Amino acid sequence: MPQYFSELDLQPTLIAGITEAGFERLTAIQQRTLPLTLAGRDVAGQAQTGTGKTAAFLLALFQRLLTSPPSRHRRRDRPRALIIAPTRELAVQIHRDAESLGRQTGLRIVVVYGGTGYERQKEKIAAGADILIGTPGRLIDFHKQHLYNLQAIEVAVLDEADRMFDLGFIRDIRYLLRRLPPPGERLTMLYSATLSYRVMELAHEHMNMPELIRIDPGQITAASISEQLYFPAIIEKPRLLIGLFRHLNPERAMIFVNTRRTAEWLGELLRLNTYPARVLSGDVPQPKRLAYLAAFEGRESPILVTTDVASRGLHIPAVSHVFNYDLPQDAEDYVHRIGRTGRAGASGEAISFACENYAFSLPAIESFIGHEIPRVYKHTGMLADIAFPPPSRHRKSRPPRQGRSRRQPHR
Repeated sequence: MPQYFSELDLQPTLIAGITEAGFERLTAIQQRTLPLTLAGRDVAGQAQTGTGKTAAFLLALFQRLLTSPPSRHRRRDRPRALIIAPTRELAVQIHRDAESLGRQTGLRIVVVYGGTGYERQKEKIAAGADILIGTPGRLIDFHKQHLYNLQAIEVAVLDEADRMFDLGFIRDIRYLLRRLPPPGERLTMLYSATLSYRVMELAHEHMNMPELIRIDPGQITAASISEQLYFPAIIEKPRLLIGLFRHLNPERAMIFVNTRRTAEWLGELLRLNTYPARVLSGDVPQPKRLAYLAAFEGRESPILVTTDVASRGLHIPAVSHVFNYDLPQDAEDYVHRIGRTGRAGASGEAISFACENYAFSLPAIESFIGHEIPRVYKHTGMLADIAFPPPSRHRKSRPPRQGRSRRQPHR
């Protein structure tokens, strides 16, 4: 089994991209899947978040396109590879990684997603793309306008397939997959942090005898992440969060909440108490969302308060702490949230609050991850004296009332 990228028979332009990115050793998921996909085998891969799944499918995709040049009669409106992602942020992240690894390949890479840039994205597709990356809604929109077709697809990738189901995209996925060449005429890869029965049913329906690869299936969360669980009352949560910030002084922190209103209120509270925070939710316009992520990644704003819109697939380095201000209502979301820290073998801390409104999620979370989250029962000494946002006609000075949030698709 190969240990280093140099042991793989990759094209020189790919080796150059890998070297520029600073990659040397293969991760476990790359070791197990790349020999198969480079040989043309379909793969459904499961591994913990932050273990290199994106590079695994991008390298196989690039190699396939570089070693099988397109026909002289290929049309501009026929991309050769399709990558489907569940969220805008993940699509943008994949595009960024593809641009980095494939900088010297000469392949044209286009990304499309909802929320912004409609006309600009249409122009880019009309100019032609070798690799098309996008969210289901925008991909289908442009396909129905006949801006491109899928008859020449040589490589198809489904990233975070389980999230596609969660967000209600399964019909959209089947719409796209049914318009591709037959499974035996293309390479298809499916990667996710979790592979459920329904995802594998989709794989067997639309893939060519896929090889199932699971890395550490018994260990759902990374060993490099230190987990802690507090039991504050709702009214104590703001004071406990600020107290932990003062005690831990996190270098870069993500704070997850379940509703947009809580995110906005908490962002204001943090800023009022001298912690510069940006707020990210599905209602934030796409240009602002990308700007906030760039500021967070560039350390300009080292605190990000967010809903689950940022819990999947984003490769933000050096996130030292993840706070579940609200416990997620879906057990899998816990895994994806805390997976924003402890990436690529680095250490990280994940701190969760189980208040009276969201503690009901705890048994399902612990059953899913296969272990009990270490408890911290005495937290009163950590409660800080803080300033609260002033009341107004539209806002109370206490935290917003919390309840179950409704999931909204992000196309």
